[in-house]
Order: sequence, then structure tokens, then C-alpha cells
Amino acid sequence: MTDDEVDALKQRSEHSSENSSNQPGYGQQLTHQRPWTTRFVDSFKRDPNAHATPKGVVGADGRVFDVEGAAAATADTGLNRRLKGRHLQTIAIGGSIGTGLFVGSGSALAHGGPASLIIAFGLIGCMLYCTVHALGEMAVLFPVAGSFSAYSTRFLDPAWGFAMGWNYAMQWLIVLPLEITAATLTVQYWDAERTINPDAWVAIFLFLIISINMFGVKGYGEAEFVFSIIKIVAVIGFIILGIILNCGGGPNRHYVGGALWKNPGAFNNGFKGLCSVFVTAAFAFAGTELVGLAAAETANPRKSLPTAVKQVFWRILLFYIISLTLVGLLVPYNNKQLLNGSSSADATASPFVIAITNAGISGLPSVMNVVIMIAVLSVGNSSIYGSSRTIAALAEQNQAPKILAYIDRKGRPIVSIALASALGLLAFLAGSSRQTDAFNWMLALSGLSSIFTWGSICLAHIRFRKGWRVQGHTLDELAFRSQPGVVGSWIGFGFNVLVLVAQFWTGFAPIGYGNKSSGKLVVNFFEAYLAAPVVVLFYVVYKVWYRTPFVRSHNMDLHTGIRELNLAELIAEERAEQAVWPKWKKVYKWFC
Repeated sequence: MTDDEVDALKQRSEHSSENSSNQPGYGQQLTHQRPWTTRFVDSFKRDPNAHATPKGVVGADGRVFDVEGAAAATADTGLNRRLKGRHLQTIAIGGSIGTGLFVGSGSALAHGGPASLIIAFGLIGCMLYCTVHALGEMAVLFPVAGSFSAYSTRFLDPAWGFAMGWNYAMQWLIVLPLEITAATLTVQYWDAERTINPDAWVAIFLFLIISINMFGVKGYGEAEFVFSIIKIVAVIGFIILGIILNCGGGPNRHYVGGALWKNPGAFNNGFKGLCSVFVTAAFAFAGTELVGLAAAETANPRKSLPTAVKQVFWRILLFYIISLTLVGLLVPYNNKQLLNGSSSADATASPFVIAITNAGISGLPSVMNVVIMIAVLSVGNSSIYGSSRTIAALAEQNQAPKILAYIDRKGRPIVSIALASALGLLAFLAGSSRQTDAFNWMLALSGLSSIFTWGSICLAHIRFRKGWRVQGHTLDELAFRSQPGVVGSWIGFGFNVLVLVAQFWTGFAPIGYGNKSSGKLVVNFFEAYLAAPVVVLFYVVYKVWYRTPFVRSHNMDLHTGIRELNLAELIAEERAEQAVWPKWKKVYKWFC
């Protein structure tokens, strides 16, 4: 055989081996890269492993609610578990920092004075600390869809779970168009002549928020991660600037100290002023509970959630108490700008902006307005997430139309997201002359939503602990234990009741009610308290129709939804590891 024939034989052999290597073996299939358009369309198809409400959630007579079936339906819904620890931590630290802090604190300062501001926000902060720890304990053990509404169904009464679920869903459904409209108003800070139609900004902001949520829970988590970091940096920057200004380091070299606590004073409008600040403070903390709602979509809630829950304390102390203390030292409560805002997102009424402007610093007010706009968009982003997950969980429990529990192959409750996005179209009322009246009444429907939600979380935790003890379990079996415990839940529940009472009083007889007509007082009351009769109506109708029982301690479902089957062994390993930690690390981990 010649050399040429040998080379030709080698080439044929190599070519044959290449072809054989590309062929699938027995039982194997070649991977085929489908066009991106096909993959995009297929992503919206129902996940075969994700279920709608299973049969049997309502008994054969149609009137007996099956609590166990509802618990099972929310335990494994097919939602995508892609949130990481850093997402939960930024949601916990900066998730609820929004217009309530940046702008709403201005009217609170005007009505109650700087001392009332610190007292009210501090007490509500203590209440939220207890509430979030109670939620964290239950969410770590049961990271189920719907979180707090599902806990009300499981540990209290299915009718109350139904009322709480729709109460919370309505809050976020209405907040979306409100926040988008508020974002258009922040743009008018630079476009005072309104040369651009507000509806153009509505379309841009709505498209942006919907697009973020179309990326699923990972898109929501990444967006909140960025938004929260910006808000956190802004608040820390203001705290540093506020200390410098108070000590006389500003352009005017004027030392302020505590002069404004003497003139015009520390309090305004007496006890009623303090009560009005209580209500504002409660609304400013709205959104804190989203950490618990996100547990069902977290990769490892047993490790990520306790850290996120503990960091709520630092957010309350650092971002609310310290920043508002500086606001009270730099802005007098009788500053007329505090009450002259055209909306809840008007930067001109923000005490943060007023403090910077009064110090003679130019440029920074515009930067603060950008932060306020980002905060508004962050709340809008959370509104689609919060409402869609709550509605999907309600559908899983047969408390909403079954189609709303549709979960696609990307783990998105796509029908619920579409419903929330569609209601966002109400934001196009921004160009209407009746926008203020329309949004005031929409906001009234959800005005007390957070108070009811927090109170239900505390009560559900109290009942859960009772059932846990009655059924023979010990606290050592819990992966995460609430630091304030059951006592903290009773404190949280009591504070929520006090806020409801304070809201009733300030709604019925607001500050300056003697100068208002009877018609104006009636409108003021229902705008402040309309959510309460709506919640009661939801509860009573569902209770009567389905004749739901109150859940007793001895027959609570305390097993469905626990993600780790070998939880006891995992807890024992972790505690053995923690026992050898140095003292400084134990102290750090207790706080963080």
C-alpha cells in the first residue's frame, strides 16, 4: 500500500469517527435548539407540574371548606424558587422605603411636631419588629404561596383568610395605578409647564414595570435589589448631610442643634396630632410583609429568611428613626411647604428636600426627586408582584376563579400578572380632570389593608404557637424562632388595634374639623375608614355562605408545606455548628 493510500484511509477513518461521535447512542436524543420565538411562546404554556385548585377543596355539599386541601394547594404551586439571600435582604432593608418616608413624613411633621414623629414611628416600628418576626417564624417553617392569607386560612378561619387575601390583593391592585400616576407627577418637577402629556409618562412607566415582572420572580428580585440599594444610599447620604448641617457645616455656617424643638416646639395639636402621626407611620411601613410573601419563591428560606427578618430592626432604627430625628431638627413643623404638596409624591412637600433647600444647597433637591421617583417605581413593581402572588394563592384555595392560579413554565402566575397589569391602565386617568377624586376613593378601599394584614399575622402566630404546643411539639423543633415570641405577637396585635382606633378617631373628627362642613366630614371619614366595612362584608358573606369553622388547636395542619423533610436533622447539625462559634459571631448572628 502506497503512502497516498495510507493517508486517504486515515482521512476516511477520521471522518467516519467524527460522524459516529455526532450520532446519539442507544436511548439518547440529539439536542435541538428551537427558535427563540417558539421558546418564548411555549414559556406561557401551563406548567404540567403546577396545579390549579385540586378537586375536593370544597366539600361535596358545596358548603364545607376543606382546610387541609387548601393547605396542600398552597404548599407546592410550581412558583419559581429563584430568589436568593441578597434579594431577600435588600427587600427587607429597603423594600418599604418609599413616599411614606420621603414625602408623607412631611405632613406628619406638620400635624404632630418632631417629638410626635419620633414617638409614633418608634412605636409603630416596635410593632412591625414583632410582626415581622412572627411572620418569619411561620414563613421559614411553611414557605407556602400566599403566606399571611394562607396562614389565616390554616390557623384562624378560612373566611378570615379569604377576607385578608382579597383585602391585601385589592391594596396592591389599586396601588399600581396610583404609584404610576405619582411617578408622572414627580416628572413635573422638571416639566412644570406640562409640555409633555402625562399619559405618555404613564405608558412608559407601565411598560417598564410590566416588563420587569414578565421576567418572573428573578426580574422582580433584581429590580428591587437595584432600587433598594439606591434608596439605602440616598437615606444614608441624607443622614450624613443632616448631621453636618445640624452642626453648622452647611453653606450658611449656621448651627441648628435643638432650637426648633423650643421654637416652634416639639409637639403640635396635642394628643390628636400624635394619633394622626400614628396612622401616617403605619402607612409608611406598608410593604414590610413582602419578605414573607417572597418565601415561597426563595431558594433556601430556612437560611435566607431569618437574616432578612432580623435586618428589619436595623432598617427601622437607621432609616426611619435616625433620618426622621434629623428631619425634625432641620425643618420646623410650621413650614408651609409641608402641607402644600399636590400629591403623595410631590418632592416640594418632602421634608428631606426642604431641609436641603433651606441649607442653601443647589442641585441636591433634583437628586432627591430622582430618588423619590425610583421609590415610586419600586412600589409599583412590588404591587404587581404582591397582588399576583396573593391572587394566585387565593385561586389555589378555591377562593378566587381557578384560571387565576394558572402558572406557566417559567414559574409565573401569568393570568394574575395580566389582571394586575390591566388594572394599571387606570393610571391613564392621570390626564383626567377627575383624577384626584377617583384615586382618593380607590385608595380608601385599601387604606387600612396593612393594619388588618399585620394584625392577622400576629393573631395567626399566637394560634399557631397554641396548636404547636397542643399537638406535642416543642420550640426546639422550629428552624427559626421569633425573638419577641408570643408576647411580641400580642404586643403587635394590640398596637394594630390601637392604630385602627386612632384612625377611626382622626377620620371621624380630623384636625380642624370645626372649620369643615358636615358633608366634608362624612367624605373625610369614609376616605379614611372605607376599607373596614369592606373587609367585614367579605368575611361575613363568605362565613355565612360556606359555614366555615374556626380552626381548633388540636386539628390544625402543622405538617403540609414544610419544605425540608429531614428538618430535625438539619436543625441539629446547624445548632451543633453554632455551638462552637466565637462569642462575637453569636452576638452578631443574634442581631443580623
